[in-house]
Amino acid sequence: MTKIRSRLSQALKKPRKDYFHEQAGSMPGTLTIAEGATLPQIELIDYKNTDYVHQQIVLPENLIPYLDSESVSWVDVQGLGSEDILQRIGKIFDLHPLVLEDIVNVPQRPKVEDYDDQLVIITQMVLPLDNKTGFHKEQVSFVLGKHYLLTVQEEAQYDCFNQVRSRICNNKGLLRKHQADYLAYTLIDAIVDGFFPVLEAYGELIEELEQEVVANPTLLSLRRAIWPQRDAINALIRDDSDLISDHVRVYLRDCYDHAVQVMDMVETYRELTSGLMDVYLSAVGNRMNEVMKLLTVISSIFIPLTFVAGIYGMNFNTETSPWNMPELNWYLGYPACLALMGAIAGGLIVFFWRRGWFENFSTIQDDYNSENAAQELMQSPSNRSRKIRR
Repeated sequence: MTKIRSRLSQALKKPRKDYFHEQAGSMPGTLTIAEGATLPQIELIDYKNTDYVHQQIVLPENLIPYLDSESVSWVDVQGLGSEDILQRIGKIFDLHPLVLEDIVNVPQRPKVEDYDDQLVIITQMVLPLDNKTGFHKEQVSFVLGKHYLLTVQEEAQYDCFNQVRSRICNNKGLLRKHQADYLAYTLIDAIVDGFFPVLEAYGELIEELEQEVVANPTLLSLRRAIWPQRDAINALIRDDSDLISDHVRVYLRDCYDHAVQVMDMVETYRELTSGLMDVYLSAVGNRMNEVMKLLTVISSIFIPLTFVAGIYGMNFNTETSPWNMPELNWYLGYPACLALMGAIAGGLIVFFWRRGWFENFSTIQDDYNSENAAQELMQSPSNRSRKIRR
């Protein structure tokens, strides 16, 4: 549990910024480069049914010949650390200044926008970290044209597109038989599927936490990432753009279904953590009640003893009257007083034991009961989430 608390503490201390906010009075189209942002790396995969080209591009202008061809060109820009390179890419792809602003000034709310011969899709990608202390979240922007797809990521270290690249290079599946819209669907589907490992990791963490639950805002961050993303995918399905074929809309509906499943899992875990918090607070309250009961029992035992000691602690003169506590002159008065006090204490203990007041004083028993209650509460939703994933 100590390791879990440490992991949660580290996650809660990390600053979180859900969406980008412009400074008041800034000009439209202003690019804000974050300090320490990764320098852009440009990767090109140009393919058709018979062959493909996979290479790193040094100068953005080297992309121009590929964009004029009939093959599908996937340009993946990884990093937002150079305004000059990003501006040159914007000119090559004829991006509206507001589109380039949304791509560079991260994070933006997932959305879909139609710019005549281009579709702009903003998504959020999440990936579990290797040390299992949380997840990495970054924005992935899509610019879909007739024969090309431009994707812009915040950095190159984290990526869920390796399997897609492998399918293109090895000519697996249908990717090289379709146009750029199918490639866009495949990448969006990979992003949505990337939520499942993160949610499964949180499911395991919740099961380990059981009764020791603390407020965890990262689930809310996941919800904010996937909720508008689901709406964006739905907009692609309902959009009448010529850049999305009816054939690809069928696959997008499957991707939308996955996004809905992710939303269901997020809501399930949010309800689960809320329920676990209630169980934890209830267990704390029960333990407090048991402590108060124990103190009450101890007080109830010692109050009569204090009463007896108080009476025999008073000063009486037995020579004045035989009614002035004659026990003071008894030969065995002291042992008799102790025996009386012991009998009172023993009688009260037997009485409280028969009433069942000593049954729940063990903190081990309390922890065991709370643990079982939390486990029963979480067992059903957790199993349901695994069934959904399958």
